[in-house]
Amino acid sequence: MQLGLHLTKFDHPEGSAGLGPALAEAGAAAEAAGVGWLSVMDHYFQMEHNGGAEAAMLECYTTLGFLAARTSAVRLGVLVTGTTYRHPGLLAKIATTLDVLSGGRATLGLGAAWYEREHLGLGVPFPPLAERFERLEETLRICLQMWDQENNGPFEGEHYRLAETRCTPPPVSAPHPEVMVGGGGERKTLRLVARYADACNLFGSSQAEVAHKLDVLRRHCDEADRDYDSIRKTMLYRGTALGDGDLDTFTKELSGYAALGVETAIVMPPEAASAGWIESRCAPAVRRLAELG
Repeated sequence: MQLGLHLTKFDHPEGSAGLGPALAEAGAAAEAAGVGWLSVMDHYFQMEHNGGAEAAMLECYTTLGFLAARTSAVRLGVLVTGTTYRHPGLLAKIATTLDVLSGGRATLGLGAAWYEREHLGLGVPFPPLAERFERLEETLRICLQMWDQENNGPFEGEHYRLAETRCTPPPVSAPHPEVMVGGGGERKTLRLVARYADACNLFGSSQAEVAHKLDVLRRHCDEADRDYDSIRKTMLYRGTALGDGDLDTFTKELSGYAALGVETAIVMPPEAASAGWIESRCAPAVRRLAELG
């Protein structure tokens, strides 16, 4: 099992000027610790439970480009990209640019988007949930077509129409950057994982809940004639053991998820200046999780 890091907080004691150096240090610490995944959120306003719109938030793909230049091995992704924020053709180019410049380390994480306040606040249309899922599926189809060098278009969908699906230069990743669909919705989200994605991301609320979601995913894979084992399973760790420094309990908790087939457990540093936390908490955890297989 791999350990991943998800950076969610960007308030820094030195203000905006301190963020760049702190992120560079966090990236270096993640690499030194052997962390396998490094992600950020796709929000323009900070989430309410992290301080709300008054708290700091960085644009995700600019941030990942910055981290790509300061790392060399860790996989980089957005957990997850809201389908409403960028036209799919442009999003495919953005993700491809990250993949090219990082040497093939990009994951395109996608979701239906949910944070209504930032949509309304910044003037971004916020369609009803059913339409957002329709747009998510079309976005997945468009990105995969953009990465098919034998098919340069057109694409005709209900919500998006592209005269050309040309993407040059192509990604470094073969056949394309990893596609992740985040969330555990059983009727729509996990169906999209089975049909289009290379990876899923679930909330690690409990082993029983994750086991249930994976059973649902397996059924969707059977219906889609998809190899369930070809999908990388990841989860957000919701416990407190790692933050408390209780490595034994953390390892014991994660061993149950590993037995379910979860390959990457993603944790969230508590502060923006997180390099010290990564060094003290994550480096030992990486070694322990690797023993779980």
